[in-house]
Amino acid sequence: MTDAAPPVSPPADAGDLARHAVKMAKKKAARDRIMATKAGEKGLVIVHTGPGKGKSSSGFGMILRCIAHGMPCAVVQFIKGAWDTGERRLIEGHFSDLCQFHAMGEGFTWETQDRARDIDMARKGWEKAKELIRDPDIRFVLLDEINIALRYDYLDVAEVVAFLRDEKPPMTHVCLTGRNAKDTLIELADLVTEMTLVKHPFRSGIKGQKGVEF
Repeated sequence: MTDAAPPVSPPADAGDLARHAVKMAKKKAARDRIMATKAGEKGLVIVHTGPGKGKSSSGFGMILRCIAHGMPCAVVQFIKGAWDTGERRLIEGHFSDLCQFHAMGEGFTWETQDRARDIDMARKGWEKAKELIRDPDIRFVLLDEINIALRYDYLDVAEVVAFLRDEKPPMTHVCLTGRNAKDTLIELADLVTEMTLVKHPFRSGIKGQKGVEF
């Protein structure tokens, strides 16, 4: 007995094809009109937050885009500095000429159990971040997990917001990641994405794995 052949879709009706073409032409025309009004460029403040996975991953995706375009960029990690991550290996091993990588944190606060040290490391990370953002040659700065440092008041969110508003060069992009982004930071930002948790393997007893989590 052989497997049955998959069903074959009937050929598209000529009228359906014509209606589809007209519909797509209208959609393209409308899209072109919208795009014609979008001529400006500016350095963006970008926030990735929410309980779902993908905040840092998306930030590092933009770092790789910058590298591919030959745009000088930089990463400051506020929490995961002690981790041996794939992105750190890749950037430091192959793209250090285009991307500076500064791992300033020593782990999540429940791992260090030393608030004074966490505050000191966050402060050092923020000072490095300001130096990188001010550098006119750097086009994109990723502040990975800074929202966690802000959540626990290791850093003053008013100071961070004021610096991004008043001192960030006009064409420099800055991306801030981490859960529980402060409302004042969200208000300042040009682009905010909230990652929504639907399912996560950790809840089923699966630990973080190479290539997926780090």
